[in-house]
Order: sequence, then C-alpha cells, then structure tokens
Amino acid sequence: MSLATRPRPQIDNWNRPFWDACNEQRLMLQRCTATGRCFFPPAPVSPFTGRPEWEWITASGRGELWSFVVFHQSYFPGMKDELPYPVVMVKLEEGPFLLTNLDGMEASQAEIGMRLAVRFPGGPEGITLPQFGSEAGVA
Repeated sequence: MSLATRPRPQIDNWNRPFWDACNEQRLMLQRCTATGRCFFPPAPVSPFTGRPEWEWITASGRGELWSFVVFHQSYFPGMKDELPYPVVMVKLEEGPFLLTNLDGMEASQAEIGMRLAVRFPGGPEGITLPQFGSEAGVA
C-alpha cells in the first residue's frame, strides 16, 4: 500500500486550515461559536445557524467506528493495488463524522463501535491524509 498514489483532495480557502493542520499531524475542526457544536466538512457558515460565526479548534483525534464498507472494485487508479480495502465512517468525539481509511488494521479487524484514534501516515506529495487505527495501538 502506498499513500503516495492516493487521490489528492481538492483544497480551497475553506478547507486549507484543515489540510495544513493534517500536514502538522493535528486534526482540526470548525466549531460554531453560537452553539458550541463542531462540524465537518469545513464550510464558510455554520450548518447550525447559517451564519459565518465559527472558529477552528484542535480535535481530540479520537472517535468510534460508526460504519464501514470494503471496496472490492477499483474506483481510484491510485488505490487499485490496495484492493480490497475498507472505507470507514468515524464519529469523532466532538460530534462530526469523518470518512477515511484504516491505518495498521485490516478490514477483518474492524468492528462497529470500536474506539479509534487518528494517525497521519502520509499521503500524496504535499498532503498528509488523516487515517484511523485502533485506539489501543496509540501511545
């Protein structure tokens, strides 16, 4: 498996702080200043109020495996050598869901409800992709 061949995310003005933080091995989320609730993906306005009243916070990087599917078909040329691979939905402690992949785990080890922690093993040139692995395997 090579994260270097993964598709590059589309970076814009709203999600650039998220990707910059990932490159620094930190997980950042936007938090609505009116409600105190975090949201993802990054946006110009809070989905809770529709107003541009939010701030960036450093997330705990911990969450729960909410759902997953195992891809057996190649949808991305840079990932065909990884087939089959799991795509997971992690419910972060802060509330939002993050669609990602597993790091250091096989699909057969994934269990709904298991505790996961963010890892930053790499990515395509200039990008670090957040991945999640067993919380027990994190120091």
